[in-house]
Amino acid sequence: MNVDAVVLDIDGVLVDVADSYRRAIVESLESVYGETIPKEAIQQFKDAGGFNDDWELTYAAALYLLGSREGMDHDIDEFTDGIAEHGGGLDAAEAVIRESLDESAVEAVFDAWDPERLRDVFQQLYLGSDLYRELEGGEPEMETAGFVNDEPVLVEPETIEALHERYDVGVVTGRPAAEADIAMDRVGLSVDDEYRFTMDDWEEGKPHPHALRTVAERFGAERVAFAGDTLDDIRTAVNADAADDDRVYYGVGVLTGGLTGDDGRRKYSGAGAAAVVESVNDLPDLLE
Repeated sequence: MNVDAVVLDIDGVLVDVADSYRRAIVESLESVYGETIPKEAIQQFKDAGGFNDDWELTYAAALYLLGSREGMDHDIDEFTDGIAEHGGGLDAAEAVIRESLDESAVEAVFDAWDPERLRDVFQQLYLGSDLYRELEGGEPEMETAGFVNDEPVLVEPETIEALHERYDVGVVTGRPAAEADIAMDRVGLSVDDEYRFTMDDWEEGKPHPHALRTVAERFGAERVAFAGDTLDDIRTAVNADAADDDRVYYGVGVLTGGLTGDDGRRKYSGAGAAAVVESVNDLPDLLE
């Protein structure tokens, strides 16, 4: 690819979030509504697009549960397919609810829907009591250690060293800034703030190309590889390449997140990935 800059996602690339963010989605729904979705169904929402923000994915999954209570006959496959058909994301999930139920049932769903409560429970579970007090500024209802402590490191120190030696290295992530700091400190990745975009730095979220393009421009890069673990990460690179006549962008799919095996490779390829690697630790050799 002959790139001069490498931009990394965090979740599923640098750290494994199966037992942290994804567990928080499942358990937040259970806590607030007394029922939940299977953990494997989270990937179906991710594949539908527009769920770079795990809070919004949680809200959308809650709509599915509440819609089902009111008689919606979609299973999760049909619900997430409907989200994809409407363009992905939370607005699309709301649209599926409105077109699948009568007016009184829709009203009942949105009366019971409580995104603010879901977010608060999610943060308590994910951060744990101490970090919740520090970052959210409130008193938690439960004393927990926090799922944030259950994020195995996926990237090897040698990989970080090799990337820094050969390329400009940036980060584009859907994490809030404070939670991005936690993960980057854990893996030993140092990136100046001007080359890092988090949830707090831009409104659009992936797959909008703004953050990736801005990092590339700030580096003065001509050819950029963006490694991520979702189809929206690949779409971000594809969209940046289409929008930026001055640079070339390559999306690299990593098989250590929700997309794995041959099925993951096919999905990445279908989304326009330039390459697929088993883990981020294969990236230096791929680029070399």
